[in-house]
Amino acid sequence: MSQRVVIVGAGQAACEVAFSLRKEGFAGAIMVLGQESYPPYQRPPLSKAFLAGTASLDSLYLRPLSSYDKAGIELRLGVSVVSIDRHNKLLHLADASSLAYDKLILATGGEARQLAGLECAAASVYSLRSIDDILHLRAAFLPDRHLLIIGGGYVGLEVAAIAVAQGLKVTLVESAPRLLARVAAPEISAFYTSLHQTRGVDIRIGTGVTAVAAASAGDGVSVSFSDGTMVAANMIVVGIGLVPNVTLAEAAGLAVDDGIVIDEHTRTSDPDIMAIGDCANHYNAFAGRRMRIESVQNAIEQARVAAANLCGRPDMLSITPWFWSDQYHLKLQMAGLSHGYDQVVMRGQMASESFMCFYLKQGKLIAADAINRPADFMHARRLLGSGRLFLPALLADETIPLKSLAAENKPDVIPV
Repeated sequence: MSQRVVIVGAGQAACEVAFSLRKEGFAGAIMVLGQESYPPYQRPPLSKAFLAGTASLDSLYLRPLSSYDKAGIELRLGVSVVSIDRHNKLLHLADASSLAYDKLILATGGEARQLAGLECAAASVYSLRSIDDILHLRAAFLPDRHLLIIGGGYVGLEVAAIAVAQGLKVTLVESAPRLLARVAAPEISAFYTSLHQTRGVDIRIGTGVTAVAAASAGDGVSVSFSDGTMVAANMIVVGIGLVPNVTLAEAAGLAVDDGIVIDEHTRTSDPDIMAIGDCANHYNAFAGRRMRIESVQNAIEQARVAAANLCGRPDMLSITPWFWSDQYHLKLQMAGLSHGYDQVVMRGQMASESFMCFYLKQGKLIAADAINRPADFMHARRLLGSGRLFLPALLADETIPLKSLAAENKPDVIPV
């Protein structure tokens, strides 16, 4: 308990594991190293309320600075780690100094995935990963400017919603045949396509970037697409996913495979090093496979499991993923993982803008989407963990409360 735990990264997972260690009774030194100048903050609001200007900078911070001092957690910001010396248990920093650790936790997160070919127009291209990214983008959000969004996932759609509300002209392109193709049913894709189109977003699907040129006037960019069309825009937002930060781990010889490979206790291939959050690749029992999960809930659970194990209280990962997205006046909440579904069941009418979408695989509920139905969403999350087969007609029947479907003696649920 007199050991020093060093946490590399200063995001949601890093903050949670530092304070969880104290809750578990860890009395040793805890140090959090962050590259940015900001204390640990929430990232989901960046593309939502913070971009819209309705959330303050202070509201993003996970904890007030005074809480770190009170808990005896040393927070060092603006620090870059360049390598890990596992043999001597040292971190080598960018300022040529070294830092010893007894246990190391990698919470290095990820970086916004870049799109090749945009280098010539770099001044007009924006990412969406950090506070500084959003402050930079907000300064460019001026009425009547033309914004091109590349990527039709949740982040791209959130940015589109905010941009049109602020008077920008918005074009969104997606290379897949529909929006949200990797994460949602065609019914949900069609609903969100219509939602954005009715508000003036120009949506182009099934097309990719083929050529990019900086505007001759020096303000903006011209982009050509594989369908033969072209867009002249003032700026580009690229929202095509995240690349996990594994450089340190890989250079140190840790197992890496779409993230830093960890076991059910969050340990890497080195027993003195753990990894948590967006950078960590774990076996997910719910999905039945290894994966990374980029969500607040995943970061928090992995952090708490890591803290418990470091303090001698064995704990294992048991994560049923859930996510959310705010677009216009709608809150979309998602639980589970829909990959591999073979049946979709709708509950409620899409026209009412308050409905649910259930995903079944061989009769088993594997995921649920809720649009403006927070109470039903909470019940759906519990149903996902029940391990039962559900009759589609009863999931669709709004006269039957979702809560009742979890009862074991109900004829509408069949034990697996």
